Amino acid sequence: MDFALPHIHEDSVVTSSNIRHVPLETPVSKDDAADDTQQQQQQQKEQEPPLDDMLIEAANQAAIDLFFGLDSGEDPTKLDCTAYPERSTPQSETIQPGALVVIFESFDNLNFCYAKVGEIFRNRNGEFYHDDFIGKPFGCKIRSRNNRGLGYLYLLKPTPELWARSLKHRTQIVHELDASMIVFYLNIRPNMVVCESGTGSGALSHCIMRTIAPGGMLHTYEFNQQRADTARVEFEKNRVSHLVTVHHKDVCGKHGPGGFDRPQASVDAVVLDLPEPWNAVPYAAHCLKPGGRLASYSPCVEQSQRTVTALQGLGFHTIKTMEFRLKEYYVDDEELELPPKEKRQRIVDKRQTLVGTTDGGAYLSGQDTGTETDPETRTSRNATEGDPEIVLTTTTAGTTNEDPSTVSPAAAAATEGSSSSGSSKTPKRKKFLVARPFVTMRGHTAFLTFATAGNKLQPLPK
Repeated sequence: MDFALPHIHEDSVVTSSNIRHVPLETPVSKDDAADDTQQQQQQQKEQEPPLDDMLIEAANQAAIDLFFGLDSGEDPTKLDCTAYPERSTPQSETIQPGALVVIFESFDNLNFCYAKVGEIFRNRNGEFYHDDFIGKPFGCKIRSRNNRGLGYLYLLKPTPELWARSLKHRTQIVHELDASMIVFYLNIRPNMVVCESGTGSGALSHCIMRTIAPGGMLHTYEFNQQRADTARVEFEKNRVSHLVTVHHKDVCGKHGPGGFDRPQASVDAVVLDLPEPWNAVPYAAHCLKPGGRLASYSPCVEQSQRTVTALQGLGFHTIKTMEFRLKEYYVDDEELELPPKEKRQRIVDKRQTLVGTTDGGAYLSGQDTGTETDPETRTSRNATEGDPEIVLTTTTAGTTNEDPSTVSPAAAAATEGSSSSGSSKTPKRKKFLVARPFVTMRGHTAFLTFATAGNKLQPLPK
């Protein structure tokens, strides 16, 4: 993976500034004593250093303030801008023989392979030759040589997140959301020393190694011999073995001596992914630096409760337990029909007559807004009397459709025209950005407990 490659040193603004410490043969001395006689003042003036030396001395002091701040105990020989180049991680743009490649088959189906000459990757989409992978850029689309080239897949550059979704699970893994929270709350930074108990499938290990690169070290412990050996081989293949040391050991001490085999107060952070993490807390407290951070990953809240009790007894503070769940949504553009804006159908009594108005409109006589009989009551009454007088009419803005026997010819023609024009309109449709959650969520129930070690050094448990 790219994060494990040695950093590239390139020229930057600092290296091109030409700021450095220039040694002087005779240091400039400052004498604040007052001379009374004119002769002594003249001699002191003759002994003053040249102006160039004074400027150089001022520039040296400015360089010290710039590079070291208020700390004046640093070695002045380190005051050279060429010692501060810009560091960056080299990016591998093309697939080389032996490189790890993450294969994207579908949204929820990822696989991986190591590109080798003459090898073939087979899946339901066809046969894909590694010779077609080598030399191609990451992210390209490769078609199968059989099935008339209808099958295809994408070749992705490996990252800890993609590796966690494509690796073969030997145990339950720590998914990317929990892993990112662990790295964040432990305040892991480059060149740190971190201990991890419970290597498992190595998903969390890759996330930690990316953060502590290029000069950090991860000590990961696994009590199962087979899983420890498999993880060691995978780290070698992924070219990150210089950032990790795999130990076959039970840190809880149930199957032999426990502990992390690290000196006292020598570790910056500890991660516990164990069935009984409270048994490993005393050993973690011994090797953690004052102010170091600890994280415990437990699937049951009862485990977290016992872990918190053990942490409190060993001087840990700022203890916090949290649960993180990642809910994914499927987002897409969908064309939906707009809601209707016309008036809804209403119930009209045929016994009501249409009476003309002065403004050319019409209204129903016998209708009293606010005191109108409930339509359901009226319907039941008419049904009882045997006189079906209730009909449904469609109304539009400004018009009222009535029984042709009670409507004037002009009003009937106008109503018929508006009805025909309204029915001929097709419903309007518009594209909307919609989302729906997936039925299942990746991951499993887990509680993360974070704590900070106290300033008191803890002895090694017996």
